[in-house]
Amino acid sequence: MIGFTADEIDPTAPTRAARLKWVVVVDGDLPAGRAANAAICTAAATSQAVTGLLGDDAVDADGNAHPGLPWAGCTVLSADPGTLRTIRAKAAARADFFVADMPAAAQQTRVYSEYLETVGATAADGLDYYAVSIVGPRNPVDKLVGKLPLLG
Repeated sequence: MIGFTADEIDPTAPTRAARLKWVVVVDGDLPAGRAANAAICTAAATSQAVTGLLGDDAVDADGNAHPGLPWAGCTVLSADPGTLRTIRAKAAARADFFVADMPAAAQQTRVYSEYLETVGATAADGLDYYAVSIVGPRNPVDKLVGKLPLLG
């Protein structure tokens, strides 16, 4: 299981001090709306699965709560489809990485059971990806995503 232990969570430290790094890599060829959808969907899966990723809720001066955000940060990057596939494969091969991905079928179907059926009928090497969310040790994640640009 990938995540932070309670004693590692330090919202007073800079994000670069966190042991784990979170990146979301999105297909840079997607239109803005589809790219945002892909990033958000993989982030939702990640935030549910990775322990200690979200910080405490913020409370404004009027007492209104604002749900916790990633205290260790999250970087959203862009890659071409081939690079995205390679990054996903390398990340998935590591036991110390958490990977959430969005196969293209997720945006090409309108019913979740159809998505499951489409992915189930496609060999792993035949899947195209629109986004991949990765959480893992900082240095290996940095090496994996190299100098990819921020999603623009």
